Amino acid sequence: MSRYTGPRVKKMRALGANLPGLSRKSIVRRPQPPGEQGIRRRRKRSDYALKLHEKQKLRFNYGLGERQLKRLVSEAMHSKTATGEKILELLERRMDNVVFRAGFAPTIPGARQLVGHGHFKLNGRRVDVPSIRVRPGDFIELKEKSRNLPLIVETLESGASLRPDWLEVDTDKKTAKILSLPTAESVPFPIEMSQVVEFYSKSL
Repeated sequence: MSRYTGPRVKKMRALGANLPGLSRKSIVRRPQPPGEQGIRRRRKRSDYALKLHEKQKLRFNYGLGERQLKRLVSEAMHSKTATGEKILELLERRMDNVVFRAGFAPTIPGARQLVGHGHFKLNGRRVDVPSIRVRPGDFIELKEKSRNLPLIVETLESGASLRPDWLEVDTDKKTAKILSLPTAESVPFPIEMSQVVEFYSKSL
């Protein structure tokens, strides 16, 4: 399954959650799924539907295809760390997510485009692979010619980023340093990882 390119707010309403990696907009004023009006009671979801729902929140926030997410979950399952926590750690360590969480891009798709076009350096070397993973001690900086790109300047000026405590950002120099591994508590949207793990447990 490919990455989602449809209406982002509509997708968040369907999933019942604000997904900051997908869109800066909020569903607070219209939280009900598309097509549902007023306070009509919805039918109770099946166990499978609940698991699928949580998995989809994860996939759409981080902008991954199903195959990508499945490979990542498989890797996490073979880790010594609790599977749910490891999945979130691996997702948060992606270069496109770090650029987004640092406040250099308004969304993860926007960050992915910036990274893919080679606007950033990782530890002094140009990087253009959005999925590359950072580690504690890594240093990210914008290339000098890219520091005044309108998208980056506007996003930094908006001050609307969701910077976690594992990331140290210098907005003047447009740099970021990874201080520690990301934790589940730093993820900026509600997610029940036990449901995600159970969703994949029978197929991996």
